[in-house]
Amino acid sequence: MVADDHRAVIELWNACEGVRANETPEELARIIDRNPGLCLTAWAGDELAGAILCCHDGRRGYLYHLGVSPHYRRRGLATALVRRCLDQLQALKIRRCTIFLVRGNETGEAFWRGRGWFERTELVAFAYDLEG
Repeated sequence: MVADDHRAVIELWNACEGVRANETPEELARIIDRNPGLCLTAWAGDELAGAILCCHDGRRGYLYHLGVSPHYRRRGLATALVRRCLDQLQALKIRRCTIFLVRGNETGEAFWRGRGWFERTELVAFAYDLEG
């Protein structure tokens, strides 16, 4: 992902049920700059097929705004984007990653649970241990 992708990724994320994104171009550029190679887009020619923000604080990783265009769903793209983020976090020695979901996003909850993530009820968040 590059900062110039701002308009396309915000449109994609906001078109996805259960995803709320409102990063300004400056905020998105700052996130990308602070997390080189972690924020990802997937393109099919000129069409944005999927996007995800991945960040870390040096100890824990965080995923935000996973979205895949309806035309490209059910092809493993979301899983591939997540896997690439997790692999990169693991290479940075980050041991746990958390995703924050909008309450009531049943589709999102099913997606994450189906991939081994567990709910952190004290935080109302999901996490995935990268070790073991």
